[in-house]
Amino acid sequence: MFNVLVIIPCYNEEKNISNVVQQIEELRRSISASGDITTNICFQLDYIIVNDCSIDTTLEVCINNGFSYLDLCANLGIGGCVQAGYLYAYTRGYDVAVQLDGDGQHDPSYIEKLLLPIVRGADIVIGSRFKDKQGFQSTGMRRMGINFLSKLIQFCSGLKVLDVTSGFRAVNRKYITIFAKNYAQDYPEPEALVVAALRNAKIEEIQVVMHERKEGTSSIRAVYYMIKVSLAILLARIVAAERM
Repeated sequence: MFNVLVIIPCYNEEKNISNVVQQIEELRRSISASGDITTNICFQLDYIIVNDCSIDTTLEVCINNGFSYLDLCANLGIGGCVQAGYLYAYTRGYDVAVQLDGDGQHDPSYIEKLLLPIVRGADIVIGSRFKDKQGFQSTGMRRMGINFLSKLIQFCSGLKVLDVTSGFRAVNRKYITIFAKNYAQDYPEPEALVVAALRNAKIEEIQVVMHERKEGTSSIRAVYYMIKVSLAILLARIVAAERM
């Protein structure tokens, strides 16, 4: 039996979070009713919403609906928010953690497919929009930026991943422990991959279908994001080289 925790970082998602939880609950019921027929493994699925000091009614939605949540006492940004989820998973002994955004773009039905490579020995599994180019592909400008970061990560670490900014990913117990103690801050997804790759993590990428955000707006500022993430990747490479 694998104990799996879905970590849902959440900031101002009052219009989306209920639907995300509903989909996870539907997956839990289907597992309980018929077992897992996709991966032929037995697992228990829990979730935790990590509310990063939302200034809308996200917290009230969680309370009123009886959702499982953490309410951070300060706004930590996406990196700190996700790390809080990993710390929760670590202290409660979960075998696998799955990151899944609170904006509704990630489809929980793919969680089972993310778990299979973990069971077979992968450390980290990325849910990718771009392997088979199915579903929502983001804007052309964002795809150009993601492609640049993908090539930069490959240059710095040797890791070839197409969807390096994907926040839909699963990690095993080893990397729950690592990320609970030290996780990249401020747009962490690409940097976390570099850090893991430089630790010789086994990282796989599988095709998933993602959806366009229906409500709310992204907090990403494109120019700042590209500069910050690029510098973080280069710095991670430099620090790793100095330790060798």
